[in-house]
Order: sequence, then structure tokens, then C-alpha cells
Amino acid sequence: MVGSRKDAESYVLCCSADLVDSEGCDLGEVIVHAVDHWPMTIPIYFRGDQIETVKAHELIEIPKTGMYNLYFIFCDPLLYGTTITGKTVWKNPTGYLPGRLAPMMKFYGFISLAYVILAVLWLVQYCRFWRDILQLQNYISLVIALGMCEMTLWYFDYSNFNQTGYRPAGITLWAVSIGAIRKTVSRCLLLIVSMGYGVVRPTLGGLTSKVLILGVTYFVAVEVLDVIEHVGAINDMAGKEKLLLVLPVAVLDAVFIMWIFTSLSKTLEKLLTRRLTAKLELYRKFTNTLAVIVVLSIAWIGYELFFKATYAYGSRWQYEWIILAFWNIISFALLCVVCLLWAPSRNATRYAYSEEGPDDFDSEEAVALTSMTTNSHATSDADREKRAVNTDVFRLEDANEEEKIE
Repeated sequence: MVGSRKDAESYVLCCSADLVDSEGCDLGEVIVHAVDHWPMTIPIYFRGDQIETVKAHELIEIPKTGMYNLYFIFCDPLLYGTTITGKTVWKNPTGYLPGRLAPMMKFYGFISLAYVILAVLWLVQYCRFWRDILQLQNYISLVIALGMCEMTLWYFDYSNFNQTGYRPAGITLWAVSIGAIRKTVSRCLLLIVSMGYGVVRPTLGGLTSKVLILGVTYFVAVEVLDVIEHVGAINDMAGKEKLLLVLPVAVLDAVFIMWIFTSLSKTLEKLLTRRLTAKLELYRKFTNTLAVIVVLSIAWIGYELFFKATYAYGSRWQYEWIILAFWNIISFALLCVVCLLWAPSRNATRYAYSEEGPDDFDSEEAVALTSMTTNSHATSDADREKRAVNTDVFRLEDANEEEKIE
């Protein structure tokens, strides 16, 4: 242990006259209570009239796994204003990655493989039913591709750092930027799906510009946060500085969540009113999935706060990587569910928006038309049954101004 407890909130690092006897230290020296030669001290001296001194390279072997820190401490008042230049090189048995982040390299390797598997399965279905592909499924393909590229770049970034001890800014910047694009596109995709785009409405109408503004704002906020946090450093921002960057992202995430669930509520209400059974069941599954994801996210945020509040002096550094990995896992899980619900198939078009056609009428319109048509007796029972089926599954008339095609 370095220093002596002065009160409940501070330590005394330098030995003073009143501490010589109680602490067993030498006057003017750093107070060190060593156990099994730790903490290790490396003294550096200025001799004679020297204004500079050089410390030769020294190799220190770490005998036990744990969190280690390096401190530069001086107790001589004459040394106030001293400038220290140089570098320290830390290497673990597995490489140069810090111990708390070393598991992340393996994690990015596994999740990159998971994205590749998902991409292959999606591509197979995409090629099999390419004639029935919806525009929404193209956006899902984009999210899969972005996620695969992002995780692969993070793996190579950490792998290179682990092997060389240097973190290449180029790879890190690419990983951060693609990750910011992926997060933005994913949230916008969830939002437009919740609005019923491609399923109950052909376009977003006047909402397009609002979605784009929110997406661009979110991208800028995430890009700034991740660049400052990752490029050239490993999560070493001060708490207040990080809060200023995290807060805008958290607020924008809250806006996305509120807008998504508000849109889902309206979409479900319209589908229920118009008795579109197949689409209603699809959106109920989607809503239930989002609700579970939000509950898990809130619970995990609470755990993060507890973890960081009780995380003192690196006591649980072995588990810190789980905090970082969780959000990638939950994003991948949600993407898998979306892929499952909107997977390319021969029946995918039954969930697509259908424009008006000769057989596309709401049930009320069909009744009114039947009562006004003079030759209704000539219409066969089979034709009326076909019209009813098309109405229940495929037809949805625009209910308000924002649903009309621009």
C-alpha cells in the first residue's frame, strides 16, 4: 500500500516528522507499506547540480494476475514543476491488450462469425425468393452487412493492438464510423417498421424528413462519442467529459424508443380495426420482442450503474468486458428476430402493402358497391369469397394525410 490514511477521504503520500514513528518511514520519502515486495518502488535521483536525470530501461515481471497501476510521486519541494517524459510498455502473457479488454478480441471474433452465418442464411433465402423481395428486406440486408463489417474491423483492430502494442487509428476510425452508421440505420429501420412502412403504407409521407433529421442527429452524436472514446485511447475519458458526450446519445435513444412504441400502437390499432389478421399477428410478435428487449436493456443499465458504483480500484476488472459485450449481443439478437419475422419467402408478399386494384376493397366498400350494382346476382359466390379474402389480408386504405404517397 502506498501512503497513509489521513481521514476517510484522503491519503498522505509523503513522510512528515509526525509520521516517522507511527508509519516507520524516512523523513521526506514516499510512504510505502510493502507486502511480498509489492508495491514495488523504483527510486530516481538527481545528483549534484543536475537538472536532468535518465532512468535506464528496466524489465519488471508481474508474478500474479491483477490490476496494476504506475504512479510517479515526489516528496521533495524542490522538484515542483518537474517534467517527466518517456513511455511504459505493458504486456500480458497473451499480448499487449489490457487484461480487462483481452476477452473482447475473442468476443469480436465469435460475433463476427455469427454475423457471417446470419448473412449466409439470409443470402440463401434472398436468392431463392428474389422475385418476391420487399424493399424492407433490402434495408435488413444493409444492416446485416454493416454489422458484419463492423465486428470484423473491431476484431482486426484488437488483434493488431494485441500483437504490436499499437492501436492503428485508421482501422479504429473505420470500425467506429461503420458502427455509428449501423446503429443509426438499425434504429431508423425499427422506427419505419413500427410505422408500417412497406406493410401497411407505401411511403412515410411527411414523416420522411423527420426520420432523416433524427437519424442524422443520432449519427453525429454517436460518431463523436465513439471517436473520442476509442480512437487513440482505451476508454480513458474522465467521468464528467464522458457524461457530456453520453447524455445526448441517451436522450436520442429515448426519443427513438418513445417514437417506436407510439408508432407501433397506432399501427396495431389500424390493423385491428381493419381486421388484417396476418399482418396483425406479425406486428404483435414484433411488439412483444421489442418490449422484452427494452426491459432487458433497462435492467442491464441498472446493473451497469451498480457495477460502476461498487467498482473500486479495479477489483472486478475480469468482468468489465461483459458490460461492453452485452449491447452487441442484444443488438444481434434483435436483428435475428427481425430477420426471422421478415425472412424472404414465397409468402412474403402477403405482408406487403397492396395498392388498389379491381379486387381490392374494404369490407364496407364491398357491401356498398354490392348494394348499388344492378348485376350483383351475376357475381358468383366464389368471386365474392375471393374479394373478401383479399380485403382481410392485403387491403389497407390510407387513414389520414401523413399516410398518403408524397
